[in-house]
Amino acid sequence: MSEIYDIGYRHYDGPRHGRGYSSRALAVHSLRGIFGLGRTARSKIMPFALGAIMLLPAVVSVAMMALMKQRGMSYSGFAVFMQPVLAIFLASQAPTVVAPDLRYRVLPLYLSRPVTIGEYVGAKVVAMTAALFLLVSVPLTLIYVGELLVDLKGPPQTKEYLGALAMAAVLSVLLSSFGLALASLTPRRGLGVASVIAVYLLASASVPVIYATLLSTGNDAAARWAWLINPFWLVDAVQVWLFGTTPNSEGGYPPGPVPAVIVVVLVAVAAAVLALRYRKAASR
Repeated sequence: MSEIYDIGYRHYDGPRHGRGYSSRALAVHSLRGIFGLGRTARSKIMPFALGAIMLLPAVVSVAMMALMKQRGMSYSGFAVFMQPVLAIFLASQAPTVVAPDLRYRVLPLYLSRPVTIGEYVGAKVVAMTAALFLLVSVPLTLIYVGELLVDLKGPPQTKEYLGALAMAAVLSVLLSSFGLALASLTPRRGLGVASVIAVYLLASASVPVIYATLLSTGNDAAARWAWLINPFWLVDAVQVWLFGTTPNSEGGYPPGPVPAVIVVVLVAVAAAVLALRYRKAASR
């Protein structure tokens, strides 16, 4: 006959925040980890150094407006121009979001609380998206504030600035979901970094080659589709379609909403890969 013994543990009678609080706490914890907050000083070097590099063009643009009375870098072209820095940031920090949980097999501990696979993956994507958005939006805002403070000819480019912020959010979602999906395929951080940067380099290097090849054959319409292989130009094509901005690629993009549809499909596929990867890891 079994008996129940009271061994003196106190019962928890505080507030119970629920699943939403758990997901938010996981997202905040992941965001802090991306920037190395709460970790060693060495973990802070890469994200903050890349953040400083992202601010340099904004500082130069403000200086040009103040001293030369002319605008510097355009809002719509900022992310495309700075894509190598953003790609390095994604490649270096995406594995820190997903690799430790997979490598040390602590996922069942997270799921022992009322957090589903979808909420866990969503929290990780939100954290990476927020980090990338901060990396782009802060320099854009600095340029816009400088434009407001400096007396330039004509009205401030508020519409282009807001459109660039909206596209920064879209780009951040696309890069985060795709980068985390690639990094989650291996529990080793080094391999995750290599896989993300390799895919970016392949996409970046193949675009000019494919574009020049199609253009040399006289197929101008097909050549425009080559730019959509690169995620930065893909989002720029969406920006051109939505806001009528000047294309940042040679020859322009295919007209219509097709680039926007491609972005939605890529995000959905990447989210599905992440969910399947973590569902498999949680079942072990």
